[in-house]
This record gives sequence, structure tokens and C-alpha cells, in this order.
Amino acid sequence: MLKEIIRPFQYKKMKHLKIEDSQSKNKQKSKNYFATLKRIWYFLSSNKGLLFLVLFMVFLSSALGLLGPYLVGMAIDDYIVTRKMDGFVTLLVSLGVIYVFYSLTIWFQNYWMIGIAQDTVYTMRMRLFQHLHKLPIPFFDKRQHGELMSRITNDIENVSSTLNSSVIQIFSSLLTLIGTVAVMLWLSPLLTLLTLIIVPLMFFGMKWITKRTGPLFKEQQRNLGELNGFIEETISGQRIIKTFSQEKKVTAEFLEKGERLKAAGFWAQTYSGLIPKLMNVLNNLSFAIIAGIGGILALNNMISIGVIVIFVEYSRQFTRPLNDLANQFNTLLSAVAGAERVFEILDEEEEFKNERSLHELPQVKGEVEFKNVTFSYEEESKTVKNIDFHVYPGETAAFVGPTGAGKTTLINLLSRFYEVDSGGIFIDGYDLSKVKKESLRKYMGFVLQDSFMFQGTVRENIRYGRLAASDDAVVEAAKLANAHSFIVKLPDGYDTVLSQEGSGISQGQKQLLSIARAFLANPSILILDEATSSIDTVTELKIQAALQKLMNGRTSFVIAHRLNTIQNADRIFVLDEGRIIEEGNHDTLLKKKGFYYQLHGKAAASGI
Repeated sequence: MLKEIIRPFQYKKMKHLKIEDSQSKNKQKSKNYFATLKRIWYFLSSNKGLLFLVLFMVFLSSALGLLGPYLVGMAIDDYIVTRKMDGFVTLLVSLGVIYVFYSLTIWFQNYWMIGIAQDTVYTMRMRLFQHLHKLPIPFFDKRQHGELMSRITNDIENVSSTLNSSVIQIFSSLLTLIGTVAVMLWLSPLLTLLTLIIVPLMFFGMKWITKRTGPLFKEQQRNLGELNGFIEETISGQRIIKTFSQEKKVTAEFLEKGERLKAAGFWAQTYSGLIPKLMNVLNNLSFAIIAGIGGILALNNMISIGVIVIFVEYSRQFTRPLNDLANQFNTLLSAVAGAERVFEILDEEEEFKNERSLHELPQVKGEVEFKNVTFSYEEESKTVKNIDFHVYPGETAAFVGPTGAGKTTLINLLSRFYEVDSGGIFIDGYDLSKVKKESLRKYMGFVLQDSFMFQGTVRENIRYGRLAASDDAVVEAAKLANAHSFIVKLPDGYDTVLSQEGSGISQGQKQLLSIARAFLANPSILILDEATSSIDTVTELKIQAALQKLMNGRTSFVIAHRLNTIQNADRIFVLDEGRIIEEGNHDTLLKKKGFYYQLHGKAAASGI
């Protein structure tokens, strides 16, 4: 038990330097808070009219809130102290009406602000989701998917909760603060000045607290994103975790990340929790000053008892907005930290941003040429080097070679998921660097090793190849892919709902659906990446037959470790360490007795 109590304080000692470093870095980035708030306002501004009504209601509620205590003070001086009851009932009725209208203005401003906040967050979430689909593949390759999910859900929800409560509270507190000080100065400048003694104390206390909470809230959001990414990764990899009995390892990693999140959250909430305590102390101090000095002034007939009562109530109204502003400032810091993570993604350059000057690719025949292409994922090491080859329309070209030779990289470059460092890629004589990516990819079809299925019906998954396709076209594509026979045996046929990633059907059946999807897309250039790996012999024969029909008349690029699947290819390119070291058809390469010959011998010995 003692260990659990001490642990957070150990964290403070260990992390102190890190937090201080974070603070020094964030001093240079303090303008980001205002820039982020300005961008949030941009989303809010789409509801300017309704926001104006909210602010008007905030103004009314603040004015009514100030009027109530003033009338109470008047009642004491004019009726209770003098014992004159004429007009007292009228004043009480007026007071009741004021508080009824005060409640109504509060209800309306909250009701409208909730609508504005939800609309704003909906727009932000949709904008972020749409932007994610405009980002290039390298962006996703470098980030955990769970961490990205955290930005769409947790960080935006953080902004949502702040907009729902904080915006009104901040405006209301500011107006109440200004109005309270104005009325207090009018009633008694001396008591007002004495009441304002707490402001410097509050300022220095707030500065000390917020200096620590800002970096901690950012660290909390970052740790939450990392934890979400780790959870998503472990759930997706459960089969591997259980296969290698690594449950203890991932549990230990989860506990470590959870401890970091808990520690950051502990100190963020601990420091921010000091604010209401500080404000209560200052509130009590203000009350003591007013009661003491006000009593002396009243005994000397310098002010009335009603004024003291008004000041006591206004002093609470003075410190309450300060307290609210302090609390909302911490909430705002947390929201800004979340919004910054959202805007960080929105600031990522879109894949198609600079393509307005590029031209549309006309109907593709399928002639593909690589000219002296060089590319590297990392600057220090080249993945492919000086690649040259020419494939003619309707030909089948195969890439073979050891893992890491650059086979999949060439496909990534051809589809422009990545851009070449030097050299050029041409289709039908058109330089791909001058062609819009979308117009290129609409002529390309992919059948990959991992056949991804979306949650939805079999029909919807096939139709993903061409959304405008009719039901008859979907069925025809399934027949061409040899998938129709197993589809009709499913519980609801083409309307059978597949769960996420297609669980409920075999890997081979998913592959046949992918081929049907490609048939429906009717591409000019076909990419097959390990399309028959890890498939049983009977299903492989069906897939091979379907692929042969699919490749007929199309320029096809095949990546395969199983050399028996590419023996009929027109051209085979043998890669090693990013270079093409051999080229020819199956028989020609065997006669050379080079690298391909060695690969074929090893494959034959292994039965593949």
C-alpha cells in the first residue's frame, strides 16, 4: 500500500527534468495556443448567428445575475432596516421574475451552445477523416493506426467536451467579472480596492500552476495516443501473440504504458486540482476583509448595511468567475493539446494537392517502361538502383528474388504510392510524374497476398471494384473468378454479411472475392502480389485458373516466391539487392544457370 502511495512521487522525481525540458521547449511554442484557438474559432464561425444569440443570452444572464444581489441590498436598506413595508412585496416579486429569467437565459445559452459544439466537432471529425483519405501511403506506414484512431476519437471528443462547457463559462465569467467590479467601484471604491488585493495572489498562484499543467496535459494526450496504438496493435496481432506465448510480454508493455499515462494524468489533475483550493482560500480571505473593514465603515456611518451585504455577495461573484476562469483555463489547455494533435494531421500535405497542373491519363493500353529508376525509403540506403525494363501491352512480367530485393518497391513506384528519387516511369509513353495519380490508379487492379474484406455483404465487397456496377455485373465477375459456386452456398448468398476483415470465410475464398473485385474493376494493368501464397492445393488451382482469365489481354505484374506460379510469364526479372541481375523467360533463365537457376533448384528441393 505504501508503495502505491509513494510511486507517483517517485515519478515526479524521475520525470522532473523531462517536464522542465518540455516546459522550456513549449516556451518557444506559446503562440501555438493562440493559433490553435484561432483555428478552433474558424470551425465555430460557421454558426456565427447562433453564436451571437448565445453571447447575447450570456450578457443577459450576467446582467440579471448582478441585478439580483443589488436588489437584495436595496431591500435591506430601504425596507428591513427602516421597517417600511410599502413596495417590499413588489421588490420581492421583481426579484423572483429576475431569477426566473436568469434561469431561462442559462437554459437557452446551454441548449444552443451544445448544438454549436456538436456541429463544430462533427465538422472537425469529418474534415479529419476526409483528409486522412487524401494522405499518401508513406504517412500511414510511419504511424500506428491506433494512435491515428485516438486523434479522431479521444482528441476530438476532448475538444467537444470543452466547447460544450467552457466557451459559455469563459464569456460569462468575463462579463460577470467586469460588471461586478464596475458596480463595486460605484458603491465603494475603498472596499473594492481591498477586495482586489486577492488578484495579484491569484495571478501568481495561477501562473505557477498552469506552468506545470500545460506540458503535463500534452504528455497525457500523447501517452493516451500511444496506449491506444498499442491496444489496436495487440488486438490485431492476437493470433501471433498466442502462437508465440507472448501474453506476459505484451501485458508488461501495456502496464508500462499505462503507468506512464497514469502518472502524467495524476500530476496533471493534481496540479489543476490546486486551483479550486487556492480560489477557496482567496474567497475566504476576501470575505474576511469585507466583513472586517465593511463593519468598521458601517459603524462610522460611511456605508450602509445593505452595501456590505451587496459587497459580500459580489465578492463571491468576483471570486467565482476567477475560479471558473482558472478551472476552464486548465480544461482549455487540455482541449488545445487535443486540437493541436488534430490540426497536426490536417496540416499534413495531401497526396493530390499539387496535381492541378498535371494531366489525365487517357485510356491505357498497358505499355510500361522504367528508365534508370532509383529509390530509397531512407536517404542513406538505396532500395532499388538504376532499374531499366520495358513491358509491352498484354505481357505478363514477373519479379522474383530474395526478400528485400525490391520487388514490392517497384510496384509501389509504378502505382505512385511512393515517388522515385531519380529516373522515370512511363505508361504508353506518358511520364507518370506528370500524370494525376487518380487517373493512373483507375486503370490499375490489385490482388494482394492479404485480401482485405470490409464489413458488409459479399456483394458490397465485390462491388468495391466498381461502385456503379449492377448486381448482374457483380455475379458475372464472381463467376469469372470461380467464386460464384461457394457464394451461393453461403447462408444468404451474395447478401451474406461478412464481419470485419472477412472472418467467416477461408483465406482462399477471400482471395477469390478479391479476384472478382479486380474483374469488376476491369483494369488495364494488373498487379498480383503473392496472390496464391498460403493457399491449399485445390483452392490454388481455382485461383490460378481465375487469375489466368483475369490476366488475359492485360499487362500483368506478378510478384511470387513460388516459382511454379510464374513459369508461363512472358518476362521474368530477377532482382537482388535492388538491381535487376537477370531477365528472360523461364526456359531462357534456366539455360543461363545463373541466380534464377539456383532459386529454381532450391524451390524444387523445397517442393514449391
